[in-house]
Amino acid sequence: MSVRVRIPTILRNCTGGQAEVQAAGATVSDVLEDLERTYPGIRARVLDDDGELRRFVNVYVDEDDVRFLQGLSTPVPAGCALAIIPAVAGGRW
Repeated sequence: MSVRVRIPTILRNCTGGQAEVQAAGATVSDVLEDLERTYPGIRARVLDDDGELRRFVNVYVDEDDVRFLQGLSTPVPAGCALAIIPAVAGGRW
């Protein structure tokens, strides 16, 4: 199944500057593995050494944060959008 993957600015060096790419997979994990095959190095920027989402990286399937669904096992329906979004934290107003 092919899905659109939105790539944040900080990771676009892995995708040759592309803001949106196509990837395939039945789950978030599958999509990340497909991205890694096409864009080597992106997986290490999204997942930690234990294969879990990095603490300050959020992944959404359409509008839903996968941490509140099934994590990396969250199904990814064909035609949906998967967004990788770095968390912003710290500082005062």
